[in-house]
Formats: sequence, structure tokens, C-alpha cells
Amino acid sequence: MNLDPSLLRTFVAVHEAGSFTRAAERLHLTQSAISHQIRRLEEQLGRPLLQRTTRSLTITDDGEDLLPYARQILDALDSLGQRFRPSPISGEVRFGAPENFVGDRLPTLLCQFARSFPSVRLDVRVNMQLDLRALIRDGELDLAVIMTPGDSQEGTRIRQTQLVWVAGESFDLPKGSPLPLAFFPTPCINRRVGISALDEIGVKWQTVFTSPSQQGISAAILSGLAVSVLPREDVKEGMRIVDGCYGLPALPKASFALICNDEGKTAATQAFGQLILDLSKQAADAKLKRRGRR
Repeated sequence: MNLDPSLLRTFVAVHEAGSFTRAAERLHLTQSAISHQIRRLEEQLGRPLLQRTTRSLTITDDGEDLLPYARQILDALDSLGQRFRPSPISGEVRFGAPENFVGDRLPTLLCQFARSFPSVRLDVRVNMQLDLRALIRDGELDLAVIMTPGDSQEGTRIRQTQLVWVAGESFDLPKGSPLPLAFFPTPCINRRVGISALDEIGVKWQTVFTSPSQQGISAAILSGLAVSVLPREDVKEGMRIVDGCYGLPALPKASFALICNDEGKTAATQAFGQLILDLSKQAADAKLKRRGRR
């Protein structure tokens, strides 16, 4: 059976509008065209779908059975059209982010954007060592995700995180020894916040390990070589939060925020930025749902 989707769309419109006249207005057709299409659909199916009198319009049992199938077919066709419709947006988006924000989100982000906007070229830089603010300021990036103090109003906040002191399960600090630290190179909010908190209360420290990658810092922590500052959600198996141990003070919250180059506000950059915000919200909602099930 080869049904014309336009006939199904007319049938659904008549049912939802409650009359041929209102369905004709909705579909920008004449009332006689609506009647003709419904008649054609009934002929193809060999069943009456609507019972029409001068005062009322009711759907038959066969019409009730057809309705969910018709809606499912139309929804699938609309999704298919959206997927393959040529995008009017083109150009380039230059995006930067710290490694601890992107994580396993990057493939989903890039794949979804490439499917929606195949004419846009992406230039993505992911590194903990990049001075993303400077790259935005100098016009080398269009969009960037940065970490800011929790109360900062800079950019558009994506999500907030709690910074914590983290050590490996085997870490032990000999009495009287300075606290060994592992940090990303400057500029790094984790380094800045951690050292500032230690200096404020007079805790002795020394940097024993520096790495531009999240993997490097994790290795230093897991080996028991050093303590570091991480967002709470980055604490992995084999690590432990040591806030309050070894005289370590509590740390403030931090936020991930989206900043942009004002001169590079194009349709492509706005679309990419909105996708980042949408995916981050979806991830946050999913996290809340998982917590609710526990």
C-alpha cells in the first residue's frame, strides 16, 4: 500500500481542527480540496475514516486506528526532512575549551553540530594550557569555555562545580614536609585558587609536578606523588578527597562559562554556542534524574 503522506497530513489536520473548513485554513487549501483528499485516502484504504453531517464530524473506529500510524509516519518524515534539509548557515567556528570540560562530551558535540550544519567548518582546540581569554581577546577564537570563580559574572554560565583537594589512596605526608602539589601550567584557576588558599593560612607547599594534560595530573595523583585541586566530578577511582586533612582549607566553587569574541558573532558561532548550552543542560538534567533514582 503506497499512501500519499499529504493525504495523511490532511486527515490528521481535519481530526485536530474538528472541521473541514478549519483544516483547509490550516493547510492553506480549499474546502473542496480537503474533501477530495479525504475521499482519496478512504478509497485507498477501502474504509470510511470520518462521518460528516451538516452539524458534526466524527471519526470512525478505522479512523481511530489510523490516527497514531499517520502521526508516526508524519513525525518520521518531518525528522527526515530536518536531517537532510540544506542548512543556510555556513562559515567557520573556532572553539577552545579546557580538557576537563570537554571530556567525553566532545564527540557528541562535534557529531551533532556537523550533522545539523554540514557547511560549517570547525577548528577546535582542547588544552589545559591555553590562555583562552587571550585567544578570544586577540580574535584567534570565536568561542571558548573557561573556568571562573563561582561568583563571577563573566560570560554565560554553563554549570557550577565544587573544587576539592584530591590525593591518591596511597598518599601520605611526612610530618614537617611541605605539601607536594601537581598542577596545570598557568593560567589555571585550580592552581591559582589552591595556592592562594594555602598562602592565606600559611601552609608550606612546593610544586613537584606540572602537566598540560588531565591525564598527566591524574597520573601524579594516583601514584601518590602529589596533591592537586580538581572539580569534584573529576575525582576518579583510586583518588580521595582530602579537604580538611594536612591542614588543607575548604575551597570555593568554580563555574564553567561560555565567552565569545564580539567581532565574530556569526550565525554559525551562535548556533554552536547554543548547542553547547543545550547539551550541557541535557547532561545536568540526566544527572539529576540519576540522583532521583537512588
